Amino acid sequence: MATIRKLANGKWQAQVARNGVRRSKTFEKKTAAKDWATIEERQIIEGGAVEASKRTFADVLKRYAREVSPSKKGGRWEMIRIEKFCRDRVADILLSDLTPEEMGRWRDRRLREVKPGSVVRELNLMSAALTTARREWKWIKENPISDIRKPGGTPGRDRLISHGEIEIIIGLAGEDYRRVSGRVGLAFLFAIETAMRAGEICGLHEGEINFENRVAKLSDTKNGTARNVPLSSRALSILKTLRELPPTNGPIFRLTARQLDANFRKIRGKTSIKDMVFHDTRHEAITRLAKKLDILDLARMVGHKDIRELQTYYNERAEDIAKKLD
Repeated sequence: MATIRKLANGKWQAQVARNGVRRSKTFEKKTAAKDWATIEERQIIEGGAVEASKRTFADVLKRYAREVSPSKKGGRWEMIRIEKFCRDRVADILLSDLTPEEMGRWRDRRLREVKPGSVVRELNLMSAALTTARREWKWIKENPISDIRKPGGTPGRDRLISHGEIEIIIGLAGEDYRRVSGRVGLAFLFAIETAMRAGEICGLHEGEINFENRVAKLSDTKNGTARNVPLSSRALSILKTLRELPPTNGPIFRLTARQLDANFRKIRGKTSIKDMVFHDTRHEAITRLAKKLDILDLARMVGHKDIRELQTYYNERAEDIAKKLD
């Protein structure tokens, strides 16, 4: 039988003893330890590998969350989503009965609850788990999600930020950079200059900035690939302003992503601007940079390996493009 116990280091150890076979493994969470123990017990009782006809979709999802998700940058999001999937009735379906029709019914039911973009992301996660079960664990021969239609995503935002809106936000943020609101204002301006994401800005340390060559090295990016970001004179000036603050061992903006988001919303809430989010700075920045850089330099600066992805953010107005034709 299985025994789950908490270790002195805060982790959880699962021990299984069945039919003279003993196995143990340590996990960060108690639920992961329980899931592992359940599967191991079943395997021992049934003499080894469990046939696909006896495994459920939940078995796939839980093993993926336990073995694959922790090594991924978005692992925490994946594990939270998988925990929710496992409470859905689709998780109880045996792998032998998990057909494209079943997944299509889940998709249609989920579309009545959330937006298409959310359903696409969830289907992609489920599909990744099933693909791993097919390729590496040999639990299934086909991925049932491969044969279903994915819903069309929501249209990309084309929100640009006007000069007047920038002045309003910066005015309310203030020029006292010892205060969080002042540094949020600087981060807002810096994002428009560099097209860096909020998380990249908040994770930037002074040691990653070459002030002489005007380059910031990002080691922690959304796609997991490090990149060097060239800095404009204005971006460099913002960073030099931050250097005048008391020394810190942390990020140069002295902000977490949560602080940046919450305080930006607070500042925006004091205005009549209702449809702007911090990430709109990236749209604005890429549109501005597209006027200065060729497409390859632009892709390299903003971190897009596929040039087509820039269409999501590049929102030059038709009337401005028309002026270039003369």
